Amino acid sequence: MTDVAVPGARDVRATLDGEEAESIVVACPPHPRQRGHRGDPRLTAVGGALSDEGVACLRFDYGEWDEGYGEREDARNAIRWTAERYDRVGVFGYSFGAAVALLAAASVEEPLGGVSVLAPAASLGDGDLDAAGAVAELDAPLQVLYGARDTTVDWRPVVEAAREAGARVEELPADHFFLGKHDRIAASVAEFFAERF
Repeated sequence: MTDVAVPGARDVRATLDGEEAESIVVACPPHPRQRGHRGDPRLTAVGGALSDEGVACLRFDYGEWDEGYGEREDARNAIRWTAERYDRVGVFGYSFGAAVALLAAASVEEPLGGVSVLAPAASLGDGDLDAAGAVAELDAPLQVLYGARDTTVDWRPVVEAAREAGARVEELPADHFFLGKHDRIAASVAEFFAERF
């Protein structure tokens, strides 16, 4: 585990798990104003499972709050930084971070091996950052996991768009926090990326 600063105009700090791997997944945390950070237990579980598969994971904290706009750029900068150092790059995000992951993956110039999102919010900002619409813009395989009892975010538009796009969609018997399901989620996400890397 190594702490790194992600280059860019904003102050973005990250933890790098499994530095010696050839492939890496950039992990976008949940809402920073709701205590979301790179140490989120869903992100750390995914990072651990990826390490077990020989895939590195960059879990980062967003810079100063910017309604989703700056956070999207933080994710794009993290993707660019990892693409300079690793052969294959993927993106994972949870909740707010799932929307950030979709928006960044659909608009970054780097090729991606896959995108996986958990409990994705349909939009950010004032609704003009359309994460559900970003699904159609992705040029990478997509996995979407969601909780059937999740009433915290509006995940339905992303799930519908993902199904239309032929993505891998997995429903879990859980609410937004997925208590007791972190290992199952991590295993599913790690398997998804291992198949692509």
